[in-house]
Amino acid sequence: MSLLRALASTSGFTLLSRVTGLIRDMIVTASFGASGLRDAFEIAFQLPNMMRRLFAEGAFSQAFVPLLGRTRASEGDAATKQLIDRVATAQCIALIAFTAVGMLFAPWIVLLFASGFQAVPGKVELTAQLLQLMFPYLIFVSLVALSGGILNTWRHFAIPAFTPVLLNISMIAGAIWVAPKLANPIMGLAWGVVLGGIAQLALQVRPLMKLGMHPSPDFHLRDPAVIGVLKAMGPALLGVSVAQVSMLINTNYASYFGEGSVSWLKTADRLMEFPTALLGVALGTVLLPSLSRAASKNENTEYSALLDWGLRLTLMLALPAAVVMATLGEPITAMLFERGKFTAHDVAQTNWAVMAYAVGVLGLIAVKILAPGFYVHADLRTPVKISIVVLIVTQIVNALLVFFVVPAPQRHAALALGTSVGALVNATLLLRGLRARGHYTPRAGWLSFTLKILVALMVLVAVCLLGRDKLGPWSGVSELSRVTKLFALLAFAGGAYLLALFAMGFRLQDFKKQS
Repeated sequence: MSLLRALASTSGFTLLSRVTGLIRDMIVTASFGASGLRDAFEIAFQLPNMMRRLFAEGAFSQAFVPLLGRTRASEGDAATKQLIDRVATAQCIALIAFTAVGMLFAPWIVLLFASGFQAVPGKVELTAQLLQLMFPYLIFVSLVALSGGILNTWRHFAIPAFTPVLLNISMIAGAIWVAPKLANPIMGLAWGVVLGGIAQLALQVRPLMKLGMHPSPDFHLRDPAVIGVLKAMGPALLGVSVAQVSMLINTNYASYFGEGSVSWLKTADRLMEFPTALLGVALGTVLLPSLSRAASKNENTEYSALLDWGLRLTLMLALPAAVVMATLGEPITAMLFERGKFTAHDVAQTNWAVMAYAVGVLGLIAVKILAPGFYVHADLRTPVKISIVVLIVTQIVNALLVFFVVPAPQRHAALALGTSVGALVNATLLLRGLRARGHYTPRAGWLSFTLKILVALMVLVAVCLLGRDKLGPWSGVSELSRVTKLFALLAFAGGAYLLALFAMGFRLQDFKKQS
């Protein structure tokens, strides 16, 4: 199977997910603006999302997917089905218990992670109500991650990549049709989240049944494989939780920065997630099964070649994404969100955070490729140690920026810049670790490859800056004008970058890689 084709397929569905996600955010920002209501929803939605990243897409996937691949390769489908049944049963029991506790203690959880909300009467209570309603989403989306891991192991990448679209559609429906009918409209978004989680899980059922790998109850919870997954989750959980702790510290900071600060930061975060999901998540998803198979067969040369292929694509695609965010953040934000209750002031404040996130795009994407390089070798301790270092660095940078460097109106952007610095440090340390252990040896030609990329980037920067200044202003003008000018500029800038690469000898077939 061509990895480039698999990447294109996965990225295509991920693009659809991100496009519908942007439509969702456009509707939400127009309906609620950067308000206290939206701040409350963002905090409440972040907490089950954080748990999802810890227990589903994060630690669980890192522990479960490599074991699943090894079991299938060495013991066959029958043993793999038994593993799936027993792990899924244990996961369901844990999720139900955790969700019950989370709903019970929701008010105290909000006080812990958004203590600044106490300054606004009723804001903590509203956030707790939203959290209680949305916490069951954790159950559904965690089982979606389990199902996605199974399908990806069988090299069915499309359905797992498509499922987030259903969440976006459900939230759009909640904002448009449910919210206006409720006494507190923001609750309509929360109902959209819960129903979206149910829809995502329902979509996975038929593909799993066709494979004969749909989970069934099996209460042999002391099975060595189940215990092995739990043991493997320990270091992975610590590693992923470090990043989530950093995110929660940032959120708590932002809760003190005044109404709208959380919303500005989250809106910028959505824009940052567009390239990181399209490239980083898609590349990581496509590479993990191939890396796991190469590692299990001790094919060190192939393993290193896979990483090299992923890193070259990352450099070629992540850096132009960062340039576009840094130079065209205001036009993009204005085009997507400046309508309804989201004002020109909100656009300007969001753009500060977008530019700060642009600094770390390369690191954020590279981590998605480099971290699996440790997981498939059952080395979870090294990424954990690196994550702890990154947490310390990120929070030191945050404190320096917030208290000594960045002026008060832009303090939310300081948090985004701290995240970017941490991502670059993370990627650098992971790369050093892989090279030190002999897992990755760069192939010949990196210097000339990088220089050619930099030349093409200079062309891209020039086109973006010239077009931004000549075609402006971008805020306070008609939507048709913004859309027309921005799409023309993006098309011209993208074409100029690709043409520069082509002129220096880059060809699509050079990046084809068989799994």
